[in-house]
Amino acid sequence: MLDALQYISQLVPRLASEELMDRFNRVQVEQKKDGSLVTDADAAMQARICTELQEKWPEISILGEEMPASEQSRLLATGKPIWCLDPLDGTTNFAAGMPIFSVSLALIENNQPLLALVYDPVRKECFTAMAGKGAWLNGVPLCVSPWTRGLPEAVAMVDFKRLSAEEATALVVDPPFRSQRNLGTSALEWAWLAAGRFQLYLHGGQKLWDRAAGSLIAREAGVSARTPGGDPIFVDKLTSCPILAACDDALWTEWHGYLNTI
Repeated sequence: MLDALQYISQLVPRLASEELMDRFNRVQVEQKKDGSLVTDADAAMQARICTELQEKWPEISILGEEMPASEQSRLLATGKPIWCLDPLDGTTNFAAGMPIFSVSLALIENNQPLLALVYDPVRKECFTAMAGKGAWLNGVPLCVSPWTRGLPEAVAMVDFKRLSAEEATALVVDPPFRSQRNLGTSALEWAWLAAGRFQLYLHGGQKLWDRAAGSLIAREAGVSARTPGGDPIFVDKLTSCPILAACDDALWTEWHGYLNTI
């Protein structure tokens, strides 16, 4: 597994430089049926990674964001090991020329992520994790520190557009935290939480490729992450999964308790 992690840690940055950064600020944009954006960079990056991974591991299928939903469902239903890929997480940022986007790749087996990588090609930050072995940023171990300053002093990453009107209004009108941000790339938000760059996370619904790699990196760094109902973050379904996370269990409990009052 370590050899596989080292391989993708070299592969993804190289391809991101060639396929994403070479197209940044001069990309062709289209709109998908669900209203989200897709660029020629998404397709090119997915094609390149798929080709390289299948040459290296022909026995492992690849579930990519930009493939048909029917094919995604078929691959997930087999129960066999799969690579889960988001070739460009933060397409709207990328298309607008905002330098905040990432590549997300996870190896899933028995409905659990075993390996994870989130790569930021602008900052050249490569976040990786191996189940039960830890998480790293450019090879340096990641471990979040316990938060001792309470909910009012924490910085939150919140995706408002996927929350209920009641939740969003309460968090804007009378926020329980110090400040709020949103990057527009779920994978990178998970990675930054693992790196201790903020303390709270709330997202109303992430797709499998949004959470598969990032959730493993965060978990291995010591982050407490569950659904708002207290269930584990699942990776065995294509349906959206709400996310509630904090840098430690005590802060998660305080964050969860506040949200239950809305």
